[in-house]
Formats: sequence, C-alpha cells, structure tokens
Amino acid sequence: MSDGTISQSEIDALLSGVDVGGLSSGPSSNVNIDTATLNKFADGIKDKIASNLNGMTGASFEVGAPSVEATDRDQLLAKLPEMVVAVMADFNTGLKGDHLVLLAPEFAQKITSLVNKEENAELDDMALSVIGEFVSTHTGSEITDLSSIAGLASNPPEATHVPKPMVRIPQGTFALFSYPLTLEGQTYTLWEAVSSDVADGIARALGGGSPEPAGGTLNAADMASMANLAGGQPMGGMQMGGMGMAQPQMQMGGFQQQPMMGGMPMGGMQMPMMGGMPMGMPNVQAVQYPNLAGGPTSQEQGNIGLIMDVNMEMTVELGRTKKQIKDILGMGEGTIIELDKLAGEPVDILVNHKPIAKGEVVVIDENFGVRVTEILSPMERVSDLR
Repeated sequence: MSDGTISQSEIDALLSGVDVGGLSSGPSSNVNIDTATLNKFADGIKDKIASNLNGMTGASFEVGAPSVEATDRDQLLAKLPEMVVAVMADFNTGLKGDHLVLLAPEFAQKITSLVNKEENAELDDMALSVIGEFVSTHTGSEITDLSSIAGLASNPPEATHVPKPMVRIPQGTFALFSYPLTLEGQTYTLWEAVSSDVADGIARALGGGSPEPAGGTLNAADMASMANLAGGQPMGGMQMGGMGMAQPQMQMGGFQQQPMMGGMPMGGMQMPMMGGMPMGMPNVQAVQYPNLAGGPTSQEQGNIGLIMDVNMEMTVELGRTKKQIKDILGMGEGTIIELDKLAGEPVDILVNHKPIAKGEVVVIDENFGVRVTEILSPMERVSDLR
C-alpha cells in the first residue's frame, strides 16, 4: 500500500479476530535487555548505515550518535507519526524473532526521490521496493558484524505504508535502536526494533547479555553437599539389588534412591513423598482449551476500532477489455469500446482495488449510484485476485 489505505487481507484479518497490529509472531521470553552492549553495537553499525544510504542515493547523509532503549508498544507508538513505512525482516536462522525497521513517510519519500532522481516521489510499490532494498543492505551489514552467530539470516524485507496501529510491533518489552540521520539541515530518524530474544542473542554474541537463569542440572559436588546438609551419608558404596547385581546407591536426607530399569526400580526403590506425590515426579495437569464458539472478545473489538476512521478508496467498475496498442493509438472521439460485461449484468464494487461486492447502477438526484446486491464470499475474493 502507498496511500494510507488498508488492504483487503488486513481487513479480513481484523474481522477474523487476528490482531495484525502490535502482536509479534511469538511470545517473548522474560529477559533483561543489555542496552549498554547493544549501544556499542549500534555505534559500530551507524557508519555503515550512512555508507549504504549514500551509495544508493548519491547524497551525503550523516548519522549522529544512536541510542538503544528497552521499550514497549505504547511507548514506541508515541514516538511515531500517524503514518509510517514499516519493513519486516524477521531473523529466522541463528537467531529467531522480530526485526522491524520504521521510517517516517517523509524520510522514505526523500530516499525514493534521490534514488529515482525525481521530486516528491510517491510512496507506491516501487518506492516501497527501494526502501526494502535499503533495509536488506542494512540487515546484511548487521549480519556481517555478528559473524560469531553461526548461520544468522533473516527473511526478505517486506515494506508497507500503513497507519502506525497496523504495524506488527514486537510483543512485550523489546529493544529499540534510534539512528538520527541528517541531510541538508533536515534530520530524520531510522527506528529499528528487535524482540527481546533477538536483542539478548546479539548482546551475548558481543560478550554481554543477561545472566543465565538460576537452576539447572546439579553436578556431583553439589549433590554431595546437599546430602551432607540434609543429614545424609556420603555418596558412594554398592548395594545388591533385587536382580542380584551390584548397583550404585545414593542416599540423601535419609532417603535411598536406586537406578531404574525399564521404568521399574532395580532392587526396590523407596521414593520420598510430598503432598501425596513422589518427590521428583512431574506435576501433570489437563490442558485447558479455549472456547472456540464464543463471540468476539473485547480485544478483537478494540482491534477493529483502531481503523474505523481510516479512509478507504471505493470504486465501481462497469467492465474491462483489452486492446492492442495500435487500436488504442487509433482511438478518437466517437470510438465505441466494447466491455466484457453484458447489459444489465451486476457491476463490481471494489475497496482499495480489491473486489468485495456486486451491485446495480441507480440514479440518485441526477447522480449515479450503485445498489449493493451481493457481498462476495472470502473464497470468491481470493479467486478474483488470481
């Protein structure tokens, strides 16, 4: 999209209860974001941003000191203009998670105008492909600087021009890089958001990152210490099991635990009990499935409410035809063009150039209008796109 309108697929997603704005592709783990290490990474990459951008445009952009902060969806939306150019290039190998680049429309338009050597270039599909190419080059520079992450790769960039609530922003707390770029006295901002998992992976690759979570597997020394503290006997010794063979035995806190074979204790194992369950046994609970037959939730109603004041282009198409160039060049006043519609056949009603309904032409106070006679099913809309 290039004019701020919402595509039919996005409308269908919202009406289906799918939140296309603000939800990431997966949940984000609860980690502390090492902004200090990420800031050093941003300092190292900023000159490459200017080099890549100047190489594409032939201009002389200068990049100032970047900043990195841990933020969330609401805080990011407060920084953005109402319309944004959003480019998704999620990491899929080496690191997996959201990777989003955001530009104000004026910044994207400036880049496109310089690349295409035209004034005030429109943010059409061609312009979005230019921005996608820039983000692809930028991501390649990041991957090069993170060569210690084996096989690091990302999805091809997908650029859109949309209202900011429609952007798929990483969920929860995430890392936001802000790069100020200046050209001819005008300052622009390049925002880059990565999910907390990706941010932590980058920081770890650079020697930082959040500390490892407590817990994990106990080694022999830890288990021996625990046994002594619990009043047990030192580990070691052999005991004859019920199968007539020597078995290692571990005694902790007065409880004896013996090896297992085929799911059964070798020689009779006594397991300590807690709350009616043997200690160490998993606590199995039944899976609770959501009710799929209910109506829309309050969150889904809020999703559609975000786009109620967005303008959409609606057109009525009487018919189409194909002509050879020589026939088009030979057209003049009085030329009759035969369309592919029969007289009296319903006309097509399109929203944002996507067919959604059919209708019949009517006259309302000397103006043409159309009366809706049929709403196309989702399957029919898909078939019309082929």
